[in-house]
Amino acid sequence: MTSGVKMRREIARREALRGLAAWLLLPLAGGAQAFELPELMALLARRRSGEARFNELRFVQGFDAPLESSGTLAFTAPDRFERRTLEPRAEAMVVDGNTLTLTRSGRSRQLALDSTPELQPLVEALRGTLTGNAAVLSRHFRSALSGNAEQWTLELRPLQTRIGESLRSLRLAGRRDELVRVEMDFAGGDRSVMTIVPRAAAGPASAP
Repeated sequence: MTSGVKMRREIARREALRGLAAWLLLPLAGGAQAFELPELMALLARRRSGEARFNELRFVQGFDAPLESSGTLAFTAPDRFERRTLEPRAEAMVVDGNTLTLTRSGRSRQLALDSTPELQPLVEALRGTLTGNAAVLSRHFRSALSGNAEQWTLELRPLQTRIGESLRSLRLAGRRDELVRVEMDFAGGDRSVMTIVPRAAAGPASAP
């Protein structure tokens, strides 16, 4: 009889301790909110234009050393994006709306972006991230966000089979509203790593 009373008291004491612990931890749990994609997109969308320098290493199957290129990036919301390569040779890619302009060796040609399935998802991934356009990203990719506003990583995987045949995934990393790194894994085993150094934005981005 006595042992039964002691057991019930011990169970009641444990339940009370568990309840107290849950009550004490509730404010901490409530404050540890997950950083989610809409928050990141809202943060990025506040920056209406930007310019940056980039350095890219492309690791290609069969080559002993990575292929290196460097140049500048620029964007102006809602849909203009520029990549101008300065080294090892000058070339440019400018996307304005659905118009893609490629320039190399002093010659330019224009294409409709949606007619270039090998380039469209890559352009949209960068343009959509830089401008905080979640709708653009969701058309082409499944996204997974980790980290917090101070240091985040956004992984994008192609939704369409034809894109997935050439591109496995993209990983974009940043700090608050700045994109600082882009990694791309290709289906054939090639990989590229782009490091981005943002410039202070002052008004609309201008062509370098």
